Amino acid sequence: MAGMRTLKTYFAETGEITLFTARYFREFLFPPYEFRELLRQCFLIGNKSLALVSITGFIMGVVLTLQTRPTLVEFGAESWMPAMVGIAIVREIGPVVTALICAGKIGSGIGAELASMKVTEQIDAMEVSGTNPFKYLVITRVTACILMLPVLVILSDFVSLIGSAIVEHLKGGVSFQLYFSNVFEYLKFGDLIPSVSKLFFFGLAIGIIGCYKGFTSKKGTEGVGRTANSAVVISSMLVFVLDFIAVLITDIFYEL
Repeated sequence: MAGMRTLKTYFAETGEITLFTARYFREFLFPPYEFRELLRQCFLIGNKSLALVSITGFIMGVVLTLQTRPTLVEFGAESWMPAMVGIAIVREIGPVVTALICAGKIGSGIGAELASMKVTEQIDAMEVSGTNPFKYLVITRVTACILMLPVLVILSDFVSLIGSAIVEHLKGGVSFQLYFSNVFEYLKFGDLIPSVSKLFFFGLAIGIIGCYKGFTSKKGTEGVGRTANSAVVISSMLVFVLDFIAVLITDIFYEL
């Protein structure tokens, strides 16, 4: 009985999130447009995540190289290190890890912020004053996530490759010029299109879940913490699901 109730709640929430997403696309196309708030959200989401994304990207590149290098040296294939690390980071590791970090930081922040506004009746006050809260709060935040996540991932990929190049320079005496020359020799333009394309869907998922959870928050201040937690969990799961779908589609195109 409890399992059926949980399953019913899951499908009901999935339907509500779908309708919430459809409302986003519907209201995104028509004025008024909150450009100033959109730019402010882009600054908050992008600028305040730069340090965390950069540090994580650098450590990711260093650790991946340190962990992989002994195996490649054992088989005499250390010359493949730049190509392997470059393709792995750009195709898969960089986008997914950075998206998960953003889901934890940005998704929880949006959810907690909107939930606080919900329980303190600030959203109701905006409706009374004639402001469309969905336009001002949801459209701007979701759009900012869609726009800034690719920028953050590109930065993370670049910093990861720098970290990997430093390890190769110290361990194998490989110059930075030779390292990046090997990376771009094997990294094709076709590797960039799938990895960048799915970032827009990652950003959409993170923004939508954070805003939906914040907009539907209940149970007073206790609900703020639950909203932030559930926003991180659901958006992180969606990142994995969307990445799985993207990999399947990409694999089909590679076979063609």
